[in-house]
Amino acid sequence: MMDESCPGKVEPILEILDSKWMLLLLFELFNGTKRFGELRRKLQPISPKTLTDRLRLLEEKGIVTRTLYPGVPLHVEYELTESGQGLQPIFAAMWTWTQQFGESLQERMDDRRMAP
Repeated sequence: MMDESCPGKVEPILEILDSKWMLLLLFELFNGTKRFGELRRKLQPISPKTLTDRLRLLEEKGIVTRTLYPGVPLHVEYELTESGQGLQPIFAAMWTWTQQFGESLQERMDDRRMAP
């Protein structure tokens, strides 16, 4: 049984994960440190502004670190913090659930789309 205060306590992370592109962005960062350009290529057609906004939010929340490397050319790398790495079990649980129930859920969604 879940604690009755659970919905309110998980709301901050749900707000982060609910943002468009955020799940895909985090998934990319689970695979290691990435430069801005790498993330942009992997997440096409994300706009540079949206990617910047999402990364800033993750940095502000302590989920991502941003490291600036001076020089020519200047480059920036993004990496998950310990807190960010702690999100991996959530993704693993979603994957497990999808493997178990995803097919029937997809069928129901398709049925609703086909209904007049």
